[in-house]
Amino acid sequence: MRTVHALLIPALWAAWIAGWCMAALVSKPVRRRESVVSRLTHLVPLGIGAALLAWPRSGHPMPDQLLFSRTATGFWLGTVLLVAGLGVTIAARVHLGGNWSGTVTLKHDHTLTRGGPYRWVRHPIYSGLLLAVLGSAVAGAEWRAFVGAGLITAAFLRKIRIEERFLAEQFGPAYDRYRQEVAALIPGVI
Repeated sequence: MRTVHALLIPALWAAWIAGWCMAALVSKPVRRRESVVSRLTHLVPLGIGAALLAWPRSGHPMPDQLLFSRTATGFWLGTVLLVAGLGVTIAARVHLGGNWSGTVTLKHDHTLTRGGPYRWVRHPIYSGLLLAVLGSAVAGAEWRAFVGAGLITAAFLRKIRIEERFLAEQFGPAYDRYRQEVAALIPGVI
């Protein structure tokens, strides 16, 4: 069972990353993109957060300290949250089609997507990733994973502000109306 605990979460993330990279090949040409400096404002905390979340056991008591007891129930609950979150990201990515980009961009012939998961939240990829990150943290039970999840959340909140500015400039009143009608990350909440 220890092998499953040690390999399942990284294997799920690796499969998702591989699929995500392949899907990135099908995208519309970029018309406008955020600056490098702007991108670094969310990439740096994202990278640090991801490193904290995925960091292998260091053998040092501080980063490896458990936040709560590691149990089979916690591991499987975390795994379910991870799989559910990754599933949301995949559904949202499919719905975006050629409009998707890993960076904040506007595409040629960019369209405002309001169907599928975008009916419930404006940023379902981030919602799904945050759920998946929470699942990974719960499964690992280590404090550094939760610190990493906090940094990843801060990175996404920063990136959302930039994306929303781009989308509001592109779609004007239609995006303002969408923003009033649909929460950013959690249906009916925020």
